[in-house]
Amino acid sequence: MKFRNLEAVRYIIKEATGLDLTYAYEDLVFPEHMAFLIQFNDKNDKNLFCYFHEDCNPNDKQVIYQQLSKVALKDSITLENKGSFILEQKNEEVEIRFN
Repeated sequence: MKFRNLEAVRYIIKEATGLDLTYAYEDLVFPEHMAFLIQFNDKNDKNLFCYFHEDCNPNDKQVIYQQLSKVALKDSITLENKGSFILEQKNEEVEIRFN
């Protein structure tokens, strides 16, 4: 199993947005309100992927991405905007689709 620095991601999200983490599963990190999520890059631990919920306001998305990127760079971590995602409830499970 690959080590993933969840505390670094928690710090980036909290410092940039004031949000706490609600859930982490495998390589995905979910902050409060789910306007975006962070995915670890298993090929480069100094690079993270960021996806925004498809309903996220474009202006908010730009501001959030800039704030996250600025804080991440303090730890020499780059944040890559990878697009959008959709959450769908499937009975008791949640499905995530990346666009």
